Amino acid sequence: MTTSKEKKQRRAIDGVLLLHKPLGCSSTQALGRAKWLLGAVKGGHTGTLDPLADGLLPLCFGHATKLAHDLLDADKTYNAFIVLGETTTTGDAEGEVVFSSDTIVTREDWDAILPQFMGEIAQVPPMYSALKKDGKPLYEYARAGIEIERAARQVQILNMTTVTFEYPFVTLSVTCSKGTYIRTLAEDIGTALGVGAHLRGLTRTAVGDLQLKDAMTLDAFEALSDIEREQVLLPLDALMQNTPSVNLDESAAARFVQGQRLKMMHADAELVRVYWQEILIGLASVTRDTLSPSKVLMTALPLN
Repeated sequence: MTTSKEKKQRRAIDGVLLLHKPLGCSSTQALGRAKWLLGAVKGGHTGTLDPLADGLLPLCFGHATKLAHDLLDADKTYNAFIVLGETTTTGDAEGEVVFSSDTIVTREDWDAILPQFMGEIAQVPPMYSALKKDGKPLYEYARAGIEIERAARQVQILNMTTVTFEYPFVTLSVTCSKGTYIRTLAEDIGTALGVGAHLRGLTRTAVGDLQLKDAMTLDAFEALSDIEREQVLLPLDALMQNTPSVNLDESAAARFVQGQRLKMMHADAELVRVYWQEILIGLASVTRDTLSPSKVLMTALPLN
């Protein structure tokens, strides 16, 4: 068996791995481990998931890294495990309790307050976050006892469903836009209820149309053979199944991968997937029957 200290031959591998990131592991560490196991030359993840959170982390390899940005903009769904009646220094279970309340919140109280947080809301990013000020993450200032003024940001809460309510513990499913801080959402709900709140856990269950139920753990991925690991990767277009597509003949496809615009009959679209012989060769926009490449995944067709 190859050990982590042994060198593994790197090669070009294209595809997407739906990983169930474990607790206590950073997104970068999870990517590094999966990339090493595959022996992939190039890899990237589609948005950071905190070490204290677990759940779906799509990993992109090879040409798929060129499409990762589209998942960064995708809506995310989380199960937030909230404790009502206590606030902490960090907004989660890692911090020290700084406020507690003896007031009992009923399910009716909870249900009455949630509509205030639906739709477009303003959030002040937490100090314990990776946002940077003068090149340094905010959490470094926070650990040094320094409070930095942060401007509120507009985010979208698209859906919230109460999964369980057993005071003081609540499980809330939240679908939201990119840039939403679930920790801040929990704290703001606690403030509105007058009792405070913090997160005791967070699980990401979906990124766009990709689901946690289809993901694989690092341990399960490691248990596979080299051939099996490559076989479980999803194709490049798994990231954008709801995006319309066009198919080009060989002549048009050869021009497309050289970055040329093409005339074709097609409805205007901000984004389309472009194929040649069932191979995804890039992304494009269509305006006035003109196909304009926006991302080209190869510089030449893979002709035999």
